[in-house]
Amino acid sequence: MLELMVNAGNQLGECVLWCERTERVLWTDIPGATLHALHPASGRRAQWAMPEPLASFALTEQADRLLLGLASQLAFFDLASGVLTPICAVEAGLATRVNDGRCDRQGRFVFGTMSVSAPRTRSGAYYRLGPGRRLERLALPACAIANSICFSPDGATMYYCDSPQRTIGCCDYDPASGAIGNARLFAALDGAAGEPDGSCIDADGYLWNAQWGAARVVRYAPDGSVERVLASPALQPSCPAFGGPGLDVLYVSSARVDMAAPGVHDGALFQLRMAGVRGLPEVRFR
Repeated sequence: MLELMVNAGNQLGECVLWCERTERVLWTDIPGATLHALHPASGRRAQWAMPEPLASFALTEQADRLLLGLASQLAFFDLASGVLTPICAVEAGLATRVNDGRCDRQGRFVFGTMSVSAPRTRSGAYYRLGPGRRLERLALPACAIANSICFSPDGATMYYCDSPQRTIGCCDYDPASGAIGNARLFAALDGAAGEPDGSCIDADGYLWNAQWGAARVVRYAPDGSVERVLASPALQPSCPAFGGPGLDVLYVSSARVDMAAPGVHDGALFQLRMAGVRGLPEVRFR
């Protein structure tokens, strides 16, 4: 079972990332519009208030600069000065917001959106911020809640999901051009509970998926079969990531949003040191 790391009390903790340069775990509380950071070796914590909900973010080549996926826009954020530099609006005029996102192996930021007025309506889409900071929509089906965006170790497969569909999909992804094709089913959730939320890929190409409402994190083999299941003390685990100096610690965020009677650890950040499993360094936006 996952072990408690920080009883953060987040409404919707998400987008856990490990920065190997600062040796910090970073994550966001989306409705709390707050970016959090923890230095596990010292226990030092920091947080930054955002001007609007922060759904996802990416590291950049500068250790103190992040690429933010705010609700309505992409922007750079300087952790030292607190200065936010807008890049572009996302789906301006629509009742949607940015959701899950991650850099591909070439350092392009790939992210999805979701409806905020009717969360089960497929009004979201998938996008990529590439060279010249040009925003392009990917040729994937419209979605209600875009999640699980991650890439195989060689960058040739992209994984993604529309959470309410209870399936995780994948497609061929050309590392050089970014062209996609051959969209197909990767895995379907079994049982009556849970939806796929955030995912990450380990060094062996296995996909780790946090399953919202099912109190578990599932490791899928490259063929889509279930390799192992980790129990979560929180009912709504939301995003996994590997970190620590040896990239052998699994971090998992969680949420208490929409829970009538949240448990003491719902909304906490969890960890588990893994034996025989290592993650990959998070790709930085280029």
